[in-house]
Amino acid sequence: MKPAAFDYLCAATTQDALDALASGGEDARVLAGGQSLMAVLNMRLAQPRMLVDISRTEELGTVRVDREAGFMEVGAAATQGSVEWRPTLHDEVPLLALAFPHISHFQIRNRGTVCGSIAHADPSAELPLVLTALGGSVRLRSQKKTRELAAADFFQGMLMTAREPDELVQAVRFPLKQPGERFGFTECSARHGDFAIVACAAVVTDSAIRLAVGGVADQPTLETWPRLRGDDLRGALNDLSWKLGAQDSAHISATYRRHLVRQLGWRAIEEAK
Repeated sequence: MKPAAFDYLCAATTQDALDALASGGEDARVLAGGQSLMAVLNMRLAQPRMLVDISRTEELGTVRVDREAGFMEVGAAATQGSVEWRPTLHDEVPLLALAFPHISHFQIRNRGTVCGSIAHADPSAELPLVLTALGGSVRLRSQKKTRELAAADFFQGMLMTAREPDELVQAVRFPLKQPGERFGFTECSARHGDFAIVACAAVVTDSAIRLAVGGVADQPTLETWPRLRGDDLRGALNDLSWKLGAQDSAHISATYRRHLVRQLGWRAIEEAK
């Protein structure tokens, strides 16, 4: 299929994009990398009257590190590849470095944007999971205001976020690695590059464990425990596997999803020790 007819605006500046979103409202959609949006348009699951292309908006294509504030900020037009191939990424945000090889294929990451994946909010996608695990945030901007939401408040369900129709996901902020933090990431998918059936991202310190799980509930889910070990940790993972409310699908049973949560959760935590 082909998309329904729409008007197209190539935004030269952020203000151009904000003006278009303000006038278009729910009939306008933002196009950055297009790796998620174009498939939706081709199947006519979305039929916007206007596409606002920000891919050439230079001021939105930046990636910057603010060490004083403790975060890496990725602009709305910055590609996944531009972050993945930073030579300093392993020292800045190691969990991102661990997750990127699992995201589709390098050709997709070369075009797809970080903010686009966050805005799309697929519960099986790796970048929303990493943002949740790290306690990152999303900066939203409209003509009237700018606001910043924690990842836990931004994601509201399957393909659902707190973004208003006139708002642009201007940037996302990933916290920088803190002393004593260690990280693990693992997932199970039908084939390399497919969306995860279950994915787990772990942040471990000497006193605590944070484990985020994707692909089971309708949004990434974060659980925090003290530094559990052995049977105590296995019991906590089992409780989490039931808490997530796994459902049977045409391809995998709820029982097997729960098994993957227990096994992959343990593996991600062990990797982070």
